[in-house]
Amino acid sequence: MLDFLFRRLTAADWPGAPLFDAISGEARRPHWYVEGKIPDTLDGRFAVLATILGLTMVRLEQDGDAGNAASVALTERFIEVMESEHRELGMGDPTLGKTMRRLVGSLARRAELWRSAIDGKREWIEATRESLYKDAPPADAIEHCAGELKRLWNTLESLPLDDLKQGKLQ
Repeated sequence: MLDFLFRRLTAADWPGAPLFDAISGEARRPHWYVEGKIPDTLDGRFAVLATILGLTMVRLEQDGDAGNAASVALTERFIEVMESEHRELGMGDPTLGKTMRRLVGSLARRAELWRSAIDGKREWIEATRESLYKDAPPADAIEHCAGELKRLWNTLESLPLDDLKQGKLQ
């Protein structure tokens, strides 16, 4: 009877949920933190997630209005998950809004960074370094992550929009 009130509280009803879940799975792969030497911290994990999200958003934009709608759904899911995670960490309403704006801004900066790399206005290695690392990483780590992001980009480019929306990243 009250289903209409609670429908949006479950992940299944979010149009961006399948793709976000697939991206989250990719961001959890150990190679980012082992071979890529990204710190396995909240900040490091966020950097990987936001980088993969930004790259995916750039790919979705290539499909015009339908891709933009999928990108919006993905961003909305990102916001919902980040808000939930920060509440679980004990963050309350007075600071949550500012934190969410900062996280969304960080995601937007990464998407813009990847747009410029894909357009050839920025080197892929430079974009990888800026997107994933705070400090100067070892050369082998940056090469590993740049290669993996390039592989991911090639996969994203080869997939039709409907497959992406369903979370099929392979």
